[in-house]
Amino acid sequence: MFIEETTRTPSARVRTTALDVEAAAERIARSVITSPLHISERLSNTTGARVHLKREDLQSVRSYKIRGAFNFMLQLDGAERERGVVCASAGNHAQGVARACNELDITGRIFVPKTTPKQKIDRIRHFGGEDVTVVVAGSTYDDASALAKEFARESGALLVSAFDDPRTIAGQGTIAAEIKAQMPTDPDYVLVPVGGGGVLAGIASYAAVHMPRTRVIGIEPAGAASMIAALEAGAPVTLNSVDSFADGAAVRRAGDTTFGLVQDLGLDIRPIAEGAAASEMLHLYQIDGIIAEPAGALAAAAVGPLGSGAVVEVEPGASVVCLVSGGNNDISRYPEVLERSLVHEGLKHYFIVNFPQEPGALRRFLDEVLGPDDDIALFEYVKRSNRETGPAFVGITLGAPEDLAALLHRMEESPLEIEKVDQDSPLFRLFT
Repeated sequence: MFIEETTRTPSARVRTTALDVEAAAERIARSVITSPLHISERLSNTTGARVHLKREDLQSVRSYKIRGAFNFMLQLDGAERERGVVCASAGNHAQGVARACNELDITGRIFVPKTTPKQKIDRIRHFGGEDVTVVVAGSTYDDASALAKEFARESGALLVSAFDDPRTIAGQGTIAAEIKAQMPTDPDYVLVPVGGGGVLAGIASYAAVHMPRTRVIGIEPAGAASMIAALEAGAPVTLNSVDSFADGAAVRRAGDTTFGLVQDLGLDIRPIAEGAAASEMLHLYQIDGIIAEPAGALAAAAVGPLGSGAVVEVEPGASVVCLVSGGNNDISRYPEVLERSLVHEGLKHYFIVNFPQEPGALRRFLDEVLGPDDDIALFEYVKRSNRETGPAFVGITLGAPEDLAALLHRMEESPLEIEKVDQDSPLFRLFT
């Protein structure tokens, strides 16, 4: 992915400490729940480890973002509250800010990008009531963030950062204090989804003092790996583009403050394919009965047994905590989730098939090319400008990933002109 480097580098490090996290935990205690720590039988059986799910999807706003929002806004003095607040969000931080505005009687304006699911926008308005104005603008979180900063400059409203402020970071880090209190011994691993890096920085700052043997690992969507890019460049950089599927973690540029903490703590950040998150969303829903949004499934999608090739391979008997960071998923997105999952698992493939315009051509394709467990999931003519041939975009779902080799062999043997469409092709993005 092309990266546009910036000349800005972090100067003086702003540190969030374990004491900051402990103070935040006391401050927000009445505004959040102590989220449950559930054993995942599915992931435990798969890995041989003892895998826990930290259920932040069960917060009142269905994500951990309420922690940072309340910790930030509860520290505002009277004059700051009178100024009002503004924030940008992909949806989850906005809900926390909206609820805080409503409870603390603070006027707020919230900018969300056009890619924000309708379910999240509706929930923001529900929590904010008459105290909050929602503005839907911009294509990405970073676009919305720029608009929020401009509004803050022009109006004097206080900007409530979604991740790049010590108060937000400390609030989100209270998850680690709860994990410490909920477990008899410190976990071997804590896996944390990464967008701007706030929750990772907060958890790791607390763990460095109170759970020093615990490995805190960040899991970042591969199509929006801004923190990994920052670590490689030595400073936050701006990604030229991002995959917005994991909208709760799709950030073009990691925060300056969060980057400094992540770099100073030497944290391990690993990318994971968005398709893997989609598959984990389906497993969480169908097997575990948990509704997770794409970003909320990143950590659980990453864990696997030794030798499995998983993003994080854990040894049998290890104690693992995966943060389910949010459950704000619009049901209308499930067709896309299923599509992403099938493609990632090698069960769905796309082809351009040049059919001769004669009777029986499609029947021969069905009889001679498709296998007994293969199915046509999409069939659309691209154009019919030639009387003799007609190219069609064809999506095929396999019975098993290993069936692909036989399908490709039958295609090679067929007199039809058939071309596989790879995921980086513009045609793939156009039709899927």
